[in-house]
Amino acid sequence: MKKELILVGDRVLIQPDLGADKTEFGLYLPQGVKEKEKVQAGVVIKTGPGYAVWDANQNDSEPWKSSYRNEEAKYLPLQAKVGDYCIFLRDAGIEIEFERNKYVVVPHSAVLVIIRSGIEGKLGA
Repeated sequence: MKKELILVGDRVLIQPDLGADKTEFGLYLPQGVKEKEKVQAGVVIKTGPGYAVWDANQNDSEPWKSSYRNEEAKYLPLQAKVGDYCIFLRDAGIEIEFERNKYVVVPHSAVLVIIRSGIEGKLGA
């Protein structure tokens, strides 16, 4: 039976780029050196629905009433999209293993830079 991984809110599922274990000069780096880095990079595999927002069109000022439970939630979408390569704060991530693959789940606010393919000439725009 196939399982589905569902991300909640503003979370981003990233497959970390483990990179090479040696420097450009051919020296092998010990495991501890890479673990001390403050940032990490990887490919966005999946994103949550975004930031939940209150619907200003509702006249009722009591959102906890049962009438709200039957309505579809409204979200502000995230900038990160599936397939983007991103750099994120390592300490903000939680490492998980799902179906024998290792991933990192980070809040969207921990993503520092997004590199998206197919956007040429847009750097600095």
